[in-house]
Amino acid sequence: MKEEDIILAKKLLATPKKIAIIPHRSPDGDAMGSTLALYHFLLKLKHQPVVISPNDFPDFLAWLPSSETVLIYENDKENCTKVLNDSELVFTLDFNALHRTGEMEHVLNKLTVPMIMIDHHQKPSTYATVTYSDTSIGSTCEMIYNFILYLDKKELLDKTIATCIYTGITTDSGSFRFPSTTSKTHRIVAELIDLGIHNSEIHNQLFDDNSYNRLQLLGRALQNMKVFPKFKTSYTTLAQTELDEFHYQKGDTEGIVNYGLSIKGIHFAAIFIEHRDENIIKISFRSQGNFDVNQFAREHFNGGGHINAAGGKSHESMKATLNKFEDLISKISI
Repeated sequence: MKEEDIILAKKLLATPKKIAIIPHRSPDGDAMGSTLALYHFLLKLKHQPVVISPNDFPDFLAWLPSSETVLIYENDKENCTKVLNDSELVFTLDFNALHRTGEMEHVLNKLTVPMIMIDHHQKPSTYATVTYSDTSIGSTCEMIYNFILYLDKKELLDKTIATCIYTGITTDSGSFRFPSTTSKTHRIVAELIDLGIHNSEIHNQLFDDNSYNRLQLLGRALQNMKVFPKFKTSYTTLAQTELDEFHYQKGDTEGIVNYGLSIKGIHFAAIFIEHRDENIIKISFRSQGNFDVNQFAREHFNGGGHINAAGGKSHESMKATLNKFEDLISKISI
């Protein structure tokens, strides 16, 4: 984080303020972990923070401390708009372009108050007064830990804040197996454990509390998987009818794309999920090695993210989308 941004952030937080904290639409563990970690930290600084999520978050994150206080814009637009308009400062976490908030973008674009962006994705927009952007860091939660240290407030870290931070680090690092996991990441986690977090319990909440329907949906996705050894690629699909058959809940498809990447010799994996209510195919991409799925998603599927983890979307049918994908992988070097 640049010295001038640290100085300005300290100035903006020097006196108590009404502060809105915003994650991206369809927030994951890193988005919710970072926003709630910051929420608890700002409470200690005597601010009045409110987390406003563009839409609801998965049930497997509902145990996070103070998750019940999160306002959902999609469910109460009038009240959330009022809170945003009354805010004196806005934090945007785990995204770097306002369109990632969906309909909330229209409200955020009209605000004139300062904004602080904390994010680790590529190509940040320039809307923020303070920008803390670092693509080399594996999670926004790790950046929140750094941010607290940059403000010289390490003594305010406690078990509650540490629990939220650990959640985002764990989920965005693929349980510490992704290349962005560094020795510093592990040193931070050691400090979080020293603060009293129950790391095994957090892991169980995130990954081991499965419903029967969720496991059945995973089974269907594995049955649908196609593998292209020649192109070092695999993909799977889930149609809307399959989501309905197994009573899909938000978060049920989290992590499925990684199964394709676990196959020996596969360096590129994708999952295509039909959402008829939005009239789109949502896509997740994962890679290992040097194949840049962020660039691939940006160029071909209206998306983006990181070098080894990105997302995209298609407004074509599932069949047309898969035909396009298969044609692309036959022409690129992976």
